[in-house]
Parts: sequence; C-alpha cells; structure tokens
Amino acid sequence: MGVLNVTPDSFSDGGAFLEPRDALRRLGEMGAQGAVICDVGAESTRPGSASVSAEEQLRRLDPVLRAVASGCDVAISIDTSSAAVARAALDAGAVLVNDVTAGRADPDLLPVVAEREAAVCLVHMLGDPQTMQQGPRYEDVTAEVGRFLEERLAAAVAVGIPESHVLLDPGIGFGKRLEDNLTLLRELPRLAELGRPLVVGVSRKSMFDKLLGRAVDERLAGSLAAGLLAIDHGASVLRVHDIRETADAIGVWRAMKGAG
Repeated sequence: MGVLNVTPDSFSDGGAFLEPRDALRRLGEMGAQGAVICDVGAESTRPGSASVSAEEQLRRLDPVLRAVASGCDVAISIDTSSAAVARAALDAGAVLVNDVTAGRADPDLLPVVAEREAAVCLVHMLGDPQTMQQGPRYEDVTAEVGRFLEERLAAAVAVGIPESHVLLDPGIGFGKRLEDNLTLLRELPRLAELGRPLVVGVSRKSMFDKLLGRAVDERLAGSLAAGLLAIDHGASVLRVHDIRETADAIGVWRAMKGAG
C-alpha cells in the first residue's frame, strides 16, 4: 500500500504532493513501482496535527478523485475519518476506507462503507492525533489493542460490513511508546488470531529516530527491516512511502523463504 498525502503538513511528505500535477504524477508512479493499493489522504494524522474539515479534504482531493473516476492502474484507498469524504471517494471508484479512528470519529462512516459494499481498515489509536502521544500507557499492549480491534470489527459487522471486507491495523505510532511499537511488531501473531488481514505502517516513523537517531529521510533501512519482520509475523499489507525499495525487499524475502 503506497502512501499519497495531499497535505501541507504530513510528517514525511507534507507539501510534496499538494499540487494536483504532483499528486497525479505520484499516483501514476505507484503502480509502476509495485504498489497494489494507493492510500490517498488529505488530512495529516501525525502526532499533534489539527483536524481538517470534510470540505477542505474534498477540495484537496478533487483532482485525484477525478483521475480515479476516469480510470486508475492501482486500487484506491481513502485515508479519512469523515463519512462525507469516504462517500465521495467511494463514488469516484475507491474500494477501501482507511480510518485511523476505526469508525469512532464519525458514526456515519461505517454505514457508508456498508452501503457502498466497500472494504474498511480499522486502526487502533489512543485518543486523537492531537493527544495520542501524551503519556500513552498499557498493561499488555497487544492484548489491549487486540480487544479494541475485535470490538471495532464487531461494530463494522453490526452495521452490515461483511467480515471479509475488514482489515485491521494495530496502529504503530498511534498512541504508542517505542517499547509498545516493538512489542506489537514482535507479537503480531497474537493479532493475526483475529482472523483478518493485518495492515502495518512503520514507514519512516519516529521510532527509527528513537532507535537509530535518524531523520525522516534517513529511515529507509529501518523501515524495510521492520516491514519484513511484520510480514514474517503475519502482516498482509505494508503501508509505505518507499514503494520500489519495499517491493524489492519483499521479493528477496519471498525468494529466501522459498515462496518464489
């Protein structure tokens, strides 16, 4: 899953694809570099970020959604917690809604996904982006994240989303300390027991600054290492910025594992 942020303030590529021509160019590159899904978002969810209205999200997304409506080489996911934004994206041809609030921020979002017979990715996050890194604490982070995801999966099914249309994301970096992130990655097999595909996003995250002292543009090696471990422990989807490099790493990993 490639990341395309049409935002001025995302932690890694904020501003890089805010101009429509840049966003559309990047969208075209993603499939060629090996992305199967392109996750498009118009609201940053980095720690401390402010919320963005549905109207502003739709304004930023408009050229991308028009391009999607006219045909696209990769499946499109919309990264939003807004039902209005999700509805517009799904109507344009998106197939997946990636919601960092797991349907809690907007009670209409999950029903929209059900109505459009789309898929949804439910993400674990403490609080909201403005508060999530203010002293997060867990007794057993994997158990607590697992219970949350199980509850949100049940909520999605209750409004008519087939369980087969639900992906789960433990939310690496979303209200987590370094030790919580590392534990979740080590213990992904426990979350895989929920029976749904796991999405893992470690790409360029601040955990690599804490571990290695690396700036955002120096975190590729750490991202690849953590991503391959996630796959080895049961992840089905990696959400990444560096698509070509990740695809190459996965190809070598698969060959080494004997998967061809």
